[in-house]
Amino acid sequence: MIIPSIDLMDGKAVQLVGGCEKVLDAGDPLPIAEQFRLAGEIAVVDLDAALGRGSNAEIIKQLIRIAPCRVGGGIRDAQTAISWLDEGAAKVVLGTAAEPEVLKKLPQERVIAALDAMHGEVVVEGWQKKTGKGVIERMRQLEGLVGGFLVTFVEREGRMKGTALDQIETLKATCGQAGLAIAGGFTTPEEIAAADRMGADAQVGMALYSGHLSLADAIAAPLVSDRQDGLWPTVVTDEHGIALGLAYSDPESLREAVRTKRGVYRSRSRGLWVKGATSGASQELLRINLDCDRDTMRFVVRQHGSGYCHKGTMTCWGEEAGIFKLARRLAQRAKHAPPDSYTRKLLDSPQLLREKLIEEARELSETKNPDETIWETADLLYFALVAMIRGGVSLSDVEKELDRRALVISRRPDKQKSKGNISQ
Repeated sequence: MIIPSIDLMDGKAVQLVGGCEKVLDAGDPLPIAEQFRLAGEIAVVDLDAALGRGSNAEIIKQLIRIAPCRVGGGIRDAQTAISWLDEGAAKVVLGTAAEPEVLKKLPQERVIAALDAMHGEVVVEGWQKKTGKGVIERMRQLEGLVGGFLVTFVEREGRMKGTALDQIETLKATCGQAGLAIAGGFTTPEEIAAADRMGADAQVGMALYSGHLSLADAIAAPLVSDRQDGLWPTVVTDEHGIALGLAYSDPESLREAVRTKRGVYRSRSRGLWVKGATSGASQELLRINLDCDRDTMRFVVRQHGSGYCHKGTMTCWGEEAGIFKLARRLAQRAKHAPPDSYTRKLLDSPQLLREKLIEEARELSETKNPDETIWETADLLYFALVAMIRGGVSLSDVEKELDRRALVISRRPDKQKSKGNISQ
């Protein structure tokens, strides 16, 4: 699959040739990340930090909130790596710092060793200094210490002349259970597909920025279809992972979906189908995933209107249930609840809502059996969701924060919040 790359210099997204000559300034990286996030993880490289002449840390923190990021550039010790993991980086990418004494302090599955190679020899210090070590030798030295390798073919980087497909199979065999990403020279979907078949991801920059390769075609590159019409089954889910329905895609519909960031599909009877164009039940496209067999896609969408199904339900299997259904109902009531409803009273009275939250939290803490725990947890969740809606946030916003916290590896201090007597 593809890993789009954002290289940062002086706060801008740039592209270099051979690591030294800036040939493209793409400007503000934030809207670029908004587009690239459709493909999943993106690579973010702080070139200023790598060259020891500044930092783009504040911008990277914003990028991490937009998409899962592999953060690299200027990470020279374990503490800096940990700080980025705590910040929410999906993975950190270490170059010269990828040594056993550093790597042993980090979670293996979230560390990538960057091996920059000039004609097979590892180079460092901005690709200017040769090390005398080959890529294969270096990979073997780091076996079992990292979750993945990023091998950059320096002599091909940014030159738009194709990548070294003939080397990938050997590299993949050497890295064992660790993942492998290749950078340098990818220009066509065929190259991305070939790398994928060999078990390697394609980290791509210049071809995307220059318009030589479209993001949609890059995402779809590994896909195959066993259908006579060549369509790709597309499972549509909401932000919570709940399946809304099944649709179909083809290259044209996928390009339009990526271009507009909307739910666009290929109807087997009506042609190109923009979900919600006539019904108002539109979709914001958030992410595209390929399944393990590369014959099915998943569209993760934010569904608007009555729902996905033409029968007016949220899913093609009926309405959702549980906490998701409650959160959606409360969000609707916040806009349309009659003035005498209890939810409306809670939304309009911060003091009443505060008292109920405190009361229900205390009752939950005092439960003595499973039935009581279930009952009081349901009560507390209801009032917590009302507080969430009143605060102008969604359940998916809360889930994102929980996911971010799950990425933190530093131990949190065991300190009680002190705000006086909450019963007052």
